[in-house]
Amino acid sequence: MNSIVLRIVSRLLGLPIIVGLILLLPAGTFDFWEVYAYFGILLILMVFAMVYFLKHDPELLKRRLEAKEKEDSQKMAVAIMALSILSIYILSGLDHRFDWSRISLSVQVVGFVLVVAGYLFVVQVMRTNSFAARTVRVEDSQTLVDTGLYGIVRHPMYSGVIVMYLGTPIALGSWWGLVPLLVFLLGLYFRVVNEEEVLLNELEGYGSYRERVRWRLIPGIL
Repeated sequence: MNSIVLRIVSRLLGLPIIVGLILLLPAGTFDFWEVYAYFGILLILMVFAMVYFLKHDPELLKRRLEAKEKEDSQKMAVAIMALSILSIYILSGLDHRFDWSRISLSVQVVGFVLVVAGYLFVVQVMRTNSFAARTVRVEDSQTLVDTGLYGIVRHPMYSGVIVMYLGTPIALGSWWGLVPLLVFLLGLYFRVVNEEEVLLNELEGYGSYRERVRWRLIPGIL
């Protein structure tokens, strides 16, 4: 348990420093209140989530700490998604420096709401499915989950991630930061397609579940 806490805390401490620099260096200034608000909110949410799952489902946290994919196709998809997220932050920082966008405070608040809603959406998915790991795999004891958000879309965690990163550049005051989101969605699509092949082959009942729940990510659209 202590090793899990140490690994999570180290990541929590490192995340705002590393990504903050990715934003603040392109911005060329520390006068960027949105960065502090953004990571302050995320850190609060992450700490509460960590405390909750340490108490109720520490095994899920162990699974979430394992991030190394086995299949080359998944490694490629993850790389595309990671570079896209990196680009969102960098472009948002450059946008702040060169004042490319004009976003009102009220619209930025909507962006922050999307970030919080997307993160809470992901947390709810993890509460429903203890096997919601960061890597694509099926464990021996894993069973199909088709309740809650899984009764609406087949990959609700990714739906929450989309909402979160849709709100991120808006909260940071950048329209241009939305451009890399298109590439992120492309990488996510390839990841989902490959993941479903794995689930069809290795998770009992997934075929019939896929017939019952038509949509992968967004009801009525995708």
